[in-house]
Amino acid sequence: MLRLETDPCPKRVPIFHSLSEIEIQKITSFVYHKLYKKGEVIIEEGEKSTSLFIIHSGKIKLSKLTIHGKEQIVHLLTAGDFFGEQNLFHEDTVMNISAYALEDTKICLLKKQDFDQIMANNPGISIKLLKTITKRLSHTEDLARTLATKDPEVRIADMLLEFCEIFGTEKQNTILINLPITREEISSYVGLTRETISRKLAKFVDKGILSLIGNKQILIKDKGKLQLMGDTIPY
Repeated sequence: MLRLETDPCPKRVPIFHSLSEIEIQKITSFVYHKLYKKGEVIIEEGEKSTSLFIIHSGKIKLSKLTIHGKEQIVHLLTAGDFFGEQNLFHEDTVMNISAYALEDTKICLLKKQDFDQIMANNPGISIKLLKTITKRLSHTEDLARTLATKDPEVRIADMLLEFCEIFGTEKQNTILINLPITREEISSYVGLTRETISRKLAKFVDKGILSLIGNKQILIKDKGKLQLMGDTIPY
């Protein structure tokens, strides 16, 4: 693992956006980086860590094992996102999730002791960090709410809306989603069988909501209909 003096990772993270160029350079001097190949484990549930993990490039999935030993994906993250924030508040924190590279990924690491110094000099970062953590908790609650509904179409609609925001590219009046995960992983994410997902996606095609482009792309033609379906999830 190498120390980088000019790595731009801190510039990619929203909680650091208000800092000056000089302050960014100071943070950069603390940052380390590591490269992971597609499918490689970044860190496993139960491991100890004292670092904040910043995604410089690539995509990762955060997941947990259920009591039945099955994977449950809880977050999908891309460049500029971070995880391991709980490591900043306690020494030798045990990770409550596992992280895997969905493609070749560059991770920047910031040790707790260095982040403590950054927050001491820039108290506003603490507030921004808290806001980000709160937003992530809200996402986890939304996921739990989605999984609680028995309607598979609602689960899939909610997932597609999330993918539109994170992985979608607007093309005229449509949104092209480059799927970051396999059908098997989608099954893990929404708690449905692959057969059910394929059947419901075909139904969405028949309704004119979307088009399937191979196994890795979905073209959303009517986001409004997806939003109406997502709004039916009970609180």
